[in-house]
Amino acid sequence: MARLWDKGLPLDERILRFTAGEDHRLDERLVEYDVRASIAHARMLERQGLIGAADADAICEGLEALGEAHAAGEWSISLADEDAHGALEARLIERIGEAGGRVHLGRSRNDQVLVALRLYLRDAVQRLADDTNAVIDALGDVERLQGSVALPGYTHMQPAMPSSVALWAGGFAAELGDDRDGLLRSLTRIDRNPLGSAAGYGVPDLPLDRDDTCRALGFAGNHEPVTAVQLSRGKAEATVIFELSLLLGDIGRLASDLLLFYTAEFAYVALPPEMTTGSSIMPQKRNPDVFELLRGAQSTVNGALIEALGITSKLTSGYHRDLQRLKAPLFRSLDLAADALNIASHALRGIRFLPENIELPPELGAAARANALVVERGIPFREAYRIVAAELAREKK
Repeated sequence: MARLWDKGLPLDERILRFTAGEDHRLDERLVEYDVRASIAHARMLERQGLIGAADADAICEGLEALGEAHAAGEWSISLADEDAHGALEARLIERIGEAGGRVHLGRSRNDQVLVALRLYLRDAVQRLADDTNAVIDALGDVERLQGSVALPGYTHMQPAMPSSVALWAGGFAAELGDDRDGLLRSLTRIDRNPLGSAAGYGVPDLPLDRDDTCRALGFAGNHEPVTAVQLSRGKAEATVIFELSLLLGDIGRLASDLLLFYTAEFAYVALPPEMTTGSSIMPQKRNPDVFELLRGAQSTVNGALIEALGITSKLTSGYHRDLQRLKAPLFRSLDLAADALNIASHALRGIRFLPENIELPPELGAAARANALVVERGIPFREAYRIVAAELAREKK
């Protein structure tokens, strides 16, 4: 199978395996987006008089058919294809003949991969925002159904102030909302059209219309100037991964609370048996593995963030093949976040707080007692603080 860059010379099989890497597997999720972008590009070439209408129609119909066949599982990307772009163009030429070879006019794999990735990321980010909303909704159900249950509020891992399930769930819901908003703000770096930048320096000898493809693909604007496009590589990816790290950090803290509350010593919450796993040696054990795995998810994304930042560190301007390695940590983070959010929203609905096991030590009202003295006697808070501290010391004797 001829590759996009093939000049008729043989390629060492070991070199192919190393340079293609994981792309032929990772790019399966990009096929539908490469189809969309390629159709937009072909129609722009037609409107600019760079290819004929018959060829443009054949290209677009062929791409649509290939996209549908891929979605139906009728073909997949092979190592010989290298990536989604090579796989589509080769199959397009097989399907419609030499007209398929006209679609690459005025573009490079560099802007081709980036437009497919950005279209994919727009959808992926929105899906993750929706998944985050599902967790927020699940916390809302916990608050609505069990919010009146009293809880001790902790500072320094010590009982500190009176709290409640409503305050506990509401706090996490608010922060997850903030995480969702941060994730959506990453679209600022994603929602720019890279098509027409080609290998990073544009195609000044062809009358390409970047505004045409920008409108067709629904981007907020063109990425300008063309030399900025390759300089931007890794920034949107790292921004998304960073926001996912913050998001999974809050999911991890939520999971940590529930793991503590589920211990026999606390016994603040119960989990349905179908949400827990068993021990291979201890017959009595039911383990909250789902929350332990949620607690550990952020560390994987943190590693991906360092990986993504390291790939682009100290690269000179223009395209470098190093950038191919951004896909793996990005996709790994997106997939893990989706799994974590989906299981979190599911698991939260099975949690039941046990008010009969929750005691609020009387000293949790110490701050309220001090405040009452200020209101009743008009004394400074610091004096009231010392009075209450002395009273509590006497009560403990």
